[in-house]
Amino acid sequence: MRKVIGIGETVLDIIFRDSQPIGAVPGGSVFNALISLGRSGIKASFISETGNDRVGQGIISFLRDNGVDASCVYVYPDSKSPISLAFLNEQNDAEYIFYKDHPNDRLEFSYPDVQPDDIVLFGSYYAVNPVIRPQVVGFLEYARQHGAILYYDVNFRASHRNEVMKLTPNILENLELADIVRGSTEDFEVMFRKSDPDAIYRTQIAFYTRKFICTQGDQPVELRADGGLKKQYPVPLTEGIVSTIGAGDNFNAGFAYGLIRYGITRSTIEQGLSEEQWDNIIACAQQFSANVCQSISNSVSQEFGQQLAEQMRNEV
Repeated sequence: MRKVIGIGETVLDIIFRDSQPIGAVPGGSVFNALISLGRSGIKASFISETGNDRVGQGIISFLRDNGVDASCVYVYPDSKSPISLAFLNEQNDAEYIFYKDHPNDRLEFSYPDVQPDDIVLFGSYYAVNPVIRPQVVGFLEYARQHGAILYYDVNFRASHRNEVMKLTPNILENLELADIVRGSTEDFEVMFRKSDPDAIYRTQIAFYTRKFICTQGDQPVELRADGGLKKQYPVPLTEGIVSTIGAGDNFNAGFAYGLIRYGITRSTIEQGLSEEQWDNIIACAQQFSANVCQSISNSVSQEFGQQLAEQMRNEV
């Protein structure tokens, strides 16, 4: 059975509305995606780190309770787990403040089993952090050599704008390693001072990969792919939006789910996906993204995941 392996940060998100806390949920960009995949019946494994405290214990339990293998989560013996404060505005978009107590990032983990056509999700600052870069890029190269599909979510926040020059070599190396790249117009505005999808693809992405997805909040998703394929996917209207915190993370989860559901292998990707294949996969991504916006959870609902797991079982 194919699986999804994620490598990224863990954090406890404390969510505020009108300056009052309304919830606290385990989070982290790749973490959120893997929880959704675990709930949807996809075999998933997570590489990460956390502190040796009540928050860290809760995060590891949360992974296991949602069907995600947590054996590659390294516990710092003398550190507290990271905390994030997420302040929702009137549009239910979040502004973040991060608190991290790891005095020395020294990520240690054993590699999980990687088989051909497994999917590796990576991205955010975690994927470019110079301190843990040797461990992260070592695993990505190992996964690629073993035939995995590498999906890179750029997810570069404005809080790291002053580090762009220093981190550019790591960003470019990630683009070179990735089979598929997704980013938002906000990411590329911060990194490259560009927000037009065509300009971003032509000047920054196409040299490295011909499979590029650009998301733009509630504006259409832009696809650029092999053979000059250029397509827009309108974002479905979602009623009862509560929070958009996990929208991008769950787009990634739905995309990975779609790759597995529709039998898209590394060989398929290298040959070039058909327009119909892209349509099917992006429909899954948008379905996941829409569901997560209907609660303050960072991942899709248990009910949604169970429905998808049942659908996949019936299709087999």
